[in-house]
Amino acid sequence: MVYHIEKTIKGKKYHYLVKNVRINNKWKKFTAYIGKGELSNNDIKKLKQKYSTLLEKKVNNFLKSTDPLYSLLSEKQIKELEEIKQKYKSYKKMLPEVWQKYYEWFLTQFTYNTSAIEGSTVTLRETSMILFDKITPPGKTLREIREIENHKKAFDFILSYKKDVNKNFVCRIHKILSIDILSKDNCGKFRKVQVFIRGVKDFIPPKPQFVEKEFKELMNWYNKNKKKYHPLIVASYMHTTFESIHPFVDFNGRTGRLLLNFILIKNEFPAIDIKNKDRIKYYNALQKAQKGNLKPFVNLVLKYLKEMKSLF
Repeated sequence: MVYHIEKTIKGKKYHYLVKNVRINNKWKKFTAYIGKGELSNNDIKKLKQKYSTLLEKKVNNFLKSTDPLYSLLSEKQIKELEEIKQKYKSYKKMLPEVWQKYYEWFLTQFTYNTSAIEGSTVTLRETSMILFDKITPPGKTLREIREIENHKKAFDFILSYKKDVNKNFVCRIHKILSIDILSKDNCGKFRKVQVFIRGVKDFIPPKPQFVEKEFKELMNWYNKNKKKYHPLIVASYMHTTFESIHPFVDFNGRTGRLLLNFILIKNEFPAIDIKNKDRIKYYNALQKAQKGNLKPFVNLVLKYLKEMKSLF
């Protein structure tokens, strides 16, 4: 919150705007000079409006210089993201039947792509048949059919969930995705065995005895920073770190992409659909994030949000 203070120096009055920002559990004061002499309340109000942007810019420049996560989005990109958010909010006010058509279209695309990334052979048309026509296409395994059906249930769950991210929420997503596919010992429960990521040679997820600890650290980061950074950055960090932990024996990718979308939706952005055709870019962005460079993944999410904007 920005407020006004007055200082008297050698008998003269000087006026400043002040904003206190909490950085690493310590408060830092930022000030902007706005004038001197006697000022009425109306004068101060006008000057506050005039110089608040300057003070915010001063704060942002400092944060960007000391915290790399602040520099991942430019002011232009943040402005564009706000436009996407407002356009999406307006679209959601459309007639229920219009929204239903969009829901069915997006869910079909999202379910097809998130499953294809994991190796499913079910086509886009077959995905629609399974989800909304209750038709089982020939030549598909029972597991593939169940994966499609369960993904719809998991997506509907995150749409209806009103609370915030926590371990129970993540495990519930996983349980819905994997029920009648994985064993009860592995369904919705953190893994007790070592897992490996196919196609990745220089990264191995943590040993099972460290999964709980690393997930707890991730949740501590989220609770501490969910209001500090832009929602796109928070969603990107949560997804990439979740995939690094790989807390389940299977369905980590699908769970993580639902987690990513839940955070976007919770912050009034549209859900995104990471395309199977982009899976190499997606995997490369995940690998770079695991090495400390979140920028490529942020750019990927931003790209998809821009594509969604063109639909509304």
